Amino acid sequence: MYDLAVIGGGPGGYAAALYAHNFDLSVALVEADKVGGTCLHRGCIPAKSWLQTAETMTRVASAGDFGVISSPPTLDWERARERKNAVVARNHTGLSGLLKRRGVDVIEGRGRILSPGMVEVDSGAGVTQRVEAKQTIVATGSRPRSIPGFEVDGVRVVTSDHALDWRERPPRVAVIGAGAIGVEFASMLADFGSEVHLFEIAPQILPGMDEAAAKVLKRALSKKGVAIHTGSAVEAPVMGDGGPTLSWAGETVEVDTVLVAVGRAPNTSDVGLETTSAKMEGEFVMVDAATMQTAEAGVYAVGDIVAGTPQLAHAGFAEGIAAVTHIATGVAQPVDYRAIPLVVYTDPEVAAVGMTSEQAAEAGVEVEVHEHSFAAVARAAIQGHTAGTARVIVEKGGPIMGATITGPQAGELIHEMMFAVGWEAMPSEAASFIHAHPTLAEAVGETLLAAAGRSLH
Repeated sequence: MYDLAVIGGGPGGYAAALYAHNFDLSVALVEADKVGGTCLHRGCIPAKSWLQTAETMTRVASAGDFGVISSPPTLDWERARERKNAVVARNHTGLSGLLKRRGVDVIEGRGRILSPGMVEVDSGAGVTQRVEAKQTIVATGSRPRSIPGFEVDGVRVVTSDHALDWRERPPRVAVIGAGAIGVEFASMLADFGSEVHLFEIAPQILPGMDEAAAKVLKRALSKKGVAIHTGSAVEAPVMGDGGPTLSWAGETVEVDTVLVAVGRAPNTSDVGLETTSAKMEGEFVMVDAATMQTAEAGVYAVGDIVAGTPQLAHAGFAEGIAAVTHIATGVAQPVDYRAIPLVVYTDPEVAAVGMTSEQAAEAGVEVEVHEHSFAAVARAAIQGHTAGTARVIVEKGGPIMGATITGPQAGELIHEMMFAVGWEAMPSEAASFIHAHPTLAEAVGETLLAAAGRSLH
């Protein structure tokens, strides 16, 4: 009997399996495909590899601005694809080796709870085995959602799973959904020279994020040539000889492929949760937020399948750690969701942590908003990336509640504000620390000084 059985080897599952070594727990990790899950094989890692290629291409294209004369860059799609695959393979090899060194028994096959403490693993071809464990963590992840009328065929209508492994660059693409996944693909494809139409039924791209940041990104994407259509529902595509034709608000456009990027659905339909007392909220699993335990003692859930938590790999990591901590010690170590950063890897990047001013208003919290433009930051001017701002949300007379950074390296810079939000720092406390000059981080420092009531520049 194992101390712990983990069903699903994505970020939440493998983080739990790895973290268990701190408590000398014996672990069986059941994975139907490859350890690493969607994030490593069909999500975060391959997507950011493609985005890095796009960034490199745009840098080379603008080299003349820096006095570096070169021929206009051309994209070798297959070579970029091979590099993406190599990055994924290297990470997969590293993770597999780490799990082995930590003593985790990786069992290949589809896991399903037969009863609390008993997991059946279907390895295919009628081969099954049973894994008995004192505790179980379900971390089965998610899959791309589709919408009625947009029947995915992998060629003319695709999801991100297909798009990350396109064999050639699609000349004309319609992206349905302007959340993080949609805008990242739109940014990347536009950099590669594709004609891109981006559709979002909400009034702004990046729904739910800071409105000012969304406007900055919208301008940047429009400058790249992305045609952005917000606030209008797009009709199901009509297939023709030239490709799918989309209609919205009296307009039409023909493209080569339609990328559906409307979010992700949890994989909970055949996990065996119905054999337990676990409660569901639609397709999502309800848990005790302090421990990640379901209503069934000894059965936990982490990652994309959990109701009400962000579908982010690093949130899954944290939830896996919280679950294992409770399993091993009985002590609750809840995840502080307020301080989990969200990064959108577009050009420019958008990153956020904590509350936006709009969310604060909805919650009835009176706040002050302070910002500093990258146009006034010397390092940004040196790099030639001055679009965007650092915005800090402060409770009136109180601590820092949130921040949104739009601009160069926003995904790295946001972690400074992660600490400020997580520790509920007062603006005067955060502003007392000195930022090196010239750096991009000065945008954050200047904003904090303004929030403390003593701006410099």
